[in-house]
Amino acid sequence: MKKIARTTLHSRLVLISLMTILILMAIPAYIWMKDNNKYLAAQHNSRMSPVIMVPGSSATQNRFNPLIQKINADSPKKHSVLRLEVKNNGKITSQGWINRGDNEPIIVIGFENNHDGYQNIKKQAKMVNQVFERLTEEYNFNNFKAFGHSNGGLIWTYWLEHYYSEYQDTITIKRLMTLGTPYNFAESSVSHPTQMFSDFVKYRDRIPKNLLVYSVAGTETYTSDGLVPEGSVNAGKYIYQKQVAHYTSMTVTGKDAQHSNLPQNKQIVRLIEEYLLDPNDNGNPNPQNKRGTTQN
Repeated sequence: MKKIARTTLHSRLVLISLMTILILMAIPAYIWMKDNNKYLAAQHNSRMSPVIMVPGSSATQNRFNPLIQKINADSPKKHSVLRLEVKNNGKITSQGWINRGDNEPIIVIGFENNHDGYQNIKKQAKMVNQVFERLTEEYNFNNFKAFGHSNGGLIWTYWLEHYYSEYQDTITIKRLMTLGTPYNFAESSVSHPTQMFSDFVKYRDRIPKNLLVYSVAGTETYTSDGLVPEGSVNAGKYIYQKQVAHYTSMTVTGKDAQHSNLPQNKQIVRLIEEYLLDPNDNGNPNPQNKRGTTQN
């Protein structure tokens, strides 16, 4: 009888221990689920829709200062600005802030390693993703718009094809505008594709189909903005056309149409106000129904 009693007691102790362990394991899971539901609710209800800008090679997070000043000069509701730089060691430094109640802040992402080349573009896209993950944790937005000048458009394209899938269930990229972006680098014809361009075309099916894309070229001469061939900018249609909801190509001529001057070009400022920014906050009409060459 004593042996039976000891066996029963041992079984009870084992059962109690197992129940205790299960309870202790369940508590963190419950807390995580509660916090995650709170985060998802905040994200779902968020009205913030930031504009995230990426400059080209050799440019810093201050590259768009004149552009942003012109946008704010035209806007009755000023956009606060947060500038971030990713160091080579992975550390992220910041300048500025996002004002409380600003539903459309401008966020600029720069890199200590801001050099040219396909391998660096891959690294910079990974850095963008590092920043993007941090931004989503801090600000809970559920949609955004993207802008890239020169190689900045290449970085966004690579990010869309290789990283956006991590967020697409909860965060929508509404619009992308690229400015003077050399989708085929220095090649003026797609009959001479670079490895980068070939890869972009290869993985184009990963780009979200509900995206609106605006590709803007500058023409200092008849065939170039002084640095990027117009044919390289137009090569973007082989990546985005018939993949996204709308692909629109536009060309800017005249004063400040040279590659490095494009972000300060008054026509570019107007195009950003009309096509990229949300119409409700800026008094603009629907960006889908504008001038330009639109191709599905």
